[in-house]
Amino acid sequence: MDLATCYQTLGLQWGASVPEIKAAYRRLARCYHPDLHPQNVKAAEAKFIELTQAYEHLLQAPQGQSSPDYPQNTAVASPSHGSTPHPLKAQTYENLQTLLRRRRFARAVALVEGLVIRLPADPEVRQWQAIAYYQWGKALIDQGHGEKAKVYLRKALRSDPHNRELWAEVESQVHRLAKIS
Repeated sequence: MDLATCYQTLGLQWGASVPEIKAAYRRLARCYHPDLHPQNVKAAEAKFIELTQAYEHLLQAPQGQSSPDYPQNTAVASPSHGSTPHPLKAQTYENLQTLLRRRRFARAVALVEGLVIRLPADPEVRQWQAIAYYQWGKALIDQGHGEKAKVYLRKALRSDPHNRELWAEVESQVHRLAKIS
């Protein structure tokens, strides 16, 4: 994937700063996360993977490039701080996806809470925790357990308080719950 395509994928102007790249990725990743699109998981996964690849490629690219014609360095090593994933994360993410698809919400929450204990400052892990709480809260509404659902929806918001899309989803579930009650 060339740099121009990466910038375009993330909706950025050429030469965007690292904070701008990170903010664009977080915003789009929250929109296209497969867990938020159970009706069309395959398309969401494909888009999510495309966004992640573009994001990682931009973070690894040499900074200060002035135009898309700048030659790419194909042997750039991953930065040793921040972007190298923790060994538990990849395995935990796969397990979490499987548990959520199988609607094993208690296990999913326990799994991600264990990871939060090990990686408390990792915002991505906090986002996974919020998604697990949200999915369980939504399922509890479907099962008619409104009070318990509210607990998990609140936990979702506390886990990822700056996620606007999550706030909107939780708000819609609260309205749905109010109509049922």
